[in-house]
Amino acid sequence: MSEAEGRRGPHPHPRLLPSREKGPEGDRDARFPSARERRGLGGTAGGRGDGLHALLKQYFGYDDFRPRQEEIIANALAGQHGMVIMPTGGGKSLCYQLPALAVNGLTLVVSPLIALMKDQVDGLQANGIAASFINSSLNAAAISRVQQMAEDGALRVLYVAPERIGMPAFQRFLARLDVSLIAIDEAHCISEWGHDFRPDYRNLAELRDRFPDTPVMALTATATERVRDDITDQLRLGDCPRFISSFDRANLTYVVRPKQRALDTLLELVAHRSGESAIVYCFSRRDTENVADWLTKNGHPALAYHAGLDPELRRLTQERFIDGEVPIVAATIAFGMGIDKPDVRLVVHYAMPKSLESYYQETGRAGRDGQPSDCVMLFSEGDRHNHDYFSRQLEDPEARAKAERQLQQVADYARLDSCRRKHLLAYFGEAMEGERCGRCDVCMAERHSTDVTVAAQKVLSAVIRTGERFGIAHVCDVLLGKRSARIRDLGHDNLSVFGIVADYDGEGLRHIASGLIDCGLLAREDGRYGVISVTPLGREWLRGTESLHLELRSAEPAPSRAPRQRVLLEQAPDYDSDLFEALRVVRRSLADAGGVPAFVVFNDATLRRI
Repeated sequence: MSEAEGRRGPHPHPRLLPSREKGPEGDRDARFPSARERRGLGGTAGGRGDGLHALLKQYFGYDDFRPRQEEIIANALAGQHGMVIMPTGGGKSLCYQLPALAVNGLTLVVSPLIALMKDQVDGLQANGIAASFINSSLNAAAISRVQQMAEDGALRVLYVAPERIGMPAFQRFLARLDVSLIAIDEAHCISEWGHDFRPDYRNLAELRDRFPDTPVMALTATATERVRDDITDQLRLGDCPRFISSFDRANLTYVVRPKQRALDTLLELVAHRSGESAIVYCFSRRDTENVADWLTKNGHPALAYHAGLDPELRRLTQERFIDGEVPIVAATIAFGMGIDKPDVRLVVHYAMPKSLESYYQETGRAGRDGQPSDCVMLFSEGDRHNHDYFSRQLEDPEARAKAERQLQQVADYARLDSCRRKHLLAYFGEAMEGERCGRCDVCMAERHSTDVTVAAQKVLSAVIRTGERFGIAHVCDVLLGKRSARIRDLGHDNLSVFGIVADYDGEGLRHIASGLIDCGLLAREDGRYGVISVTPLGREWLRGTESLHLELRSAEPAPSRAPRQRVLLEQAPDYDSDLFEALRVVRRSLADAGGVPAFVVFNDATLRRI
């Protein structure tokens, strides 16, 4: 059970906002202060703590705030700019949704995510909060109706797409609004140093000119220190408070598997989470269709999602997944951006992600309700080469170098033989206590002190024989005797080291090579190919007679290897699973009757508590 769920009361019934009365400033909600009155009203220091908790309970059903939420809200209500760095599922949206109820005026939310807009507006409306959105999914008549509602003061929250901000007609519309807070979601998109730069975001600086006295809240789940600085510079937020939450998603298990017999591996992963929601991220449109077809034929209903589909089919696919009608979607990376679905239990990267920021954000779509969920990457050097091909097409040398650097960081993560969570947290500037998290494949694996003397000699010899200009994968293929076109073209099938290893598979050899790097016998260059070479210490050891033992995981000789252990955590349910399934059926009928996603009625964590 998540920390937030443990403090949450019953889901509130839909309510209407308090009636609006005439005040000294004209038509306004008499119970809410105006934007000019809000200074000093945020948080307990200003005497509004009880009021904020009452709104939290009434409209969102929570008994208490999650970490950092209350101080973020208090900062906004005090009229101050702020930057919020909070992981997916940490409760970012409430940081701007609740202030919309605490002050008079409109909260303007800028987001590039059409799916997020719809999901969050559906949720707000179900909770009795007047909200709407404007984006490309609406026709002109619908946009006109929403704009009129905003001008009439009938909305508390309005979501808009960033490309709207630069349109002259939309700017004239904004000039007629009483905007009390500007929230810029996915704020990393404004930075060229971020992983998802969008030029339209540069227009958002115009909002600072149009609303100079309105507080701006910039929010993102992924931003390095350099990106954070760029966000504040681009939005001219000055030395505003930065609210940085822990990046640690303790309920997520991180796993990397070699991409061998990938469809069978995927089937095993999905079967482990049978009936639960899963996202499989693929490299190409064709892959999404092949994966969805394979899973469906093997008893796990899945749909493909990619940009080549008819827009109506994409919308329907997304809604069927969100509603829980179809448990699995195989998609290109555009899918899932901002989808507010709390019960995704498995995220599989069937292909290598393009950056660690993307990987962290995409895995963050799992377990948003705090329940244990799994994140699995299937890694192969072939996927790396696919990405390399596209990065080489970039004409800007700086952009090309950045793309290659980001790919190298993902490859380094995939090759880790140390705690993956510790590595991810360090990437975002956060230190983890201890050396092992206990919830990644590296930390969960059993380790054995293994005599690898003979195998290490063969690896070092193969590195030397192949000229010390290849990565681990190529050296392993030579040792295993794989007659690939590249090996034949290079003549490496004629080397004395070709095919001399029979007692280890590729995974075992890679672990041994990583161990030799860790103990200083091999060196690996930074760069696209991760070229390995033998160090002076390695050459000295190779000439001697000293034996070598390494602490390795899954590096036993292949013939004696035990059956593969499940790398995902097995946990006995702490709830009545039969009753849980029965409640899910009831929830489905209530959701269908109300025309809302199932999680808007109750999420899985609440059903388990029941």
